[in-house]
Amino acid sequence: MGINNFVSFLGILVLAGFAWLCSSNRKVINWHVVLWGIALQFFFAIFIFILPIGAKFFLFVNEVVAVVMDSAMEGTKFLFGRLALSPGTTNEGGETSLGFILAFQALPTIIFFSALVGALYYLRIMPLMIRGFASIFTRLMRISGAESLCAASNIFVGVESALVVRPHLRDMTNSELVTILSAAMATIASTVLAFYVFLLQGEFPTIAGHLVSASLLSAPAAVVMAKLIYPETEKPRTLGVEVKPHYEREENLIMAIVNGANSGMRYLGGIVALLLAFLGILKLLDITLGLFGGCLNNWFGWDFEWTFSSILGYIFYPFTLVLGVPPSDAFEVARIIGERTVATELVSYQHLSQLMAEGRLSDPRSAIIASYALCGFAHIASLAIFVGGIGGLVPERLKDLSRLGFRALLAATLACLMTGAVAGMFCSRASILLG
Repeated sequence: MGINNFVSFLGILVLAGFAWLCSSNRKVINWHVVLWGIALQFFFAIFIFILPIGAKFFLFVNEVVAVVMDSAMEGTKFLFGRLALSPGTTNEGGETSLGFILAFQALPTIIFFSALVGALYYLRIMPLMIRGFASIFTRLMRISGAESLCAASNIFVGVESALVVRPHLRDMTNSELVTILSAAMATIASTVLAFYVFLLQGEFPTIAGHLVSASLLSAPAAVVMAKLIYPETEKPRTLGVEVKPHYEREENLIMAIVNGANSGMRYLGGIVALLLAFLGILKLLDITLGLFGGCLNNWFGWDFEWTFSSILGYIFYPFTLVLGVPPSDAFEVARIIGERTVATELVSYQHLSQLMAEGRLSDPRSAIIASYALCGFAHIASLAIFVGGIGGLVPERLKDLSRLGFRALLAATLACLMTGAVAGMFCSRASILLG
């Protein structure tokens, strides 16, 4: 183990210790959950990064996602023609790409993947995979069956994950609510996986496999951080009980694909609205900060960049160092991790791609760690989405959800950072997974 890998290992302990300091009740923490949650992350990481069979499986998953993405682009090219061509590519008619256009090249793949998930639900493949992971979480971490099921569901889907435990939401303890919110925000949905792959694949050929493994690592990490920050003080009704996913199966495969595509269209509309609103608001805040900060720079002779991403970069800088990112890359990585909190992970992944393309990261491990640490919906926008979405299913718990939301966001942010630290601990420059 190199010095940077050892720093990443220490970072796992530091992040867990920070979560303990932020705990609502440090005396009743269930250390069995914490230790087994970290052990599960180590198991997944050893399989992916160390064992030859795991590396081969990882590369196979990467190839499968790449093939599925190529299939997804067929509909996009048919609809938008030359606008859908990736930078540097040419279509059958000899037309060249007009450059990177987010709306026509990356975002439409969300609709395809949503339809694919709908088909996998109908074929009972998705429920089977979710129940498999939920069973592991319930038996090893000894948490309630409902929160295990929800955490496992978040490996594959996004805001829809709460639907699989809908009958249990009303009776959940506050700690369980924090867990399901944290798991929702610490992971990504498979429907947006292709979008992140599209942004990074040119600079990072194996990114698809890394994002899949990041989702696997982040689910137990979210449980660990949630139970540290808001430990269980009650007895959950489904404690130690395996719960079956609750979902409404479509009448046939065609209906599953159609409704999945329609859901993807609504999801896409929500993403577009968030990007338009939050990026505009962030720019306005940066202008306001710049005017105020410019005066301070003139008065005191400072040379400070007054933007939200810079300020958040300084806040996340010590956390980035303990992830094992070298000091030469730490501030750049800290900026994009901090930026995710207000500007969503979509923007952060785009900026990570730019950093790699411009050669501004001196160590390839920095890109690996950043891609894992960014792999989650841990930002203000998703907090509103998940609290509002789950609150819509159980209006009587909306007050509890809104009160616990920011604790869950903190847990999700720390869980994503822990996932980055675990990746940093097991990844080396010699790994074939660097591509």
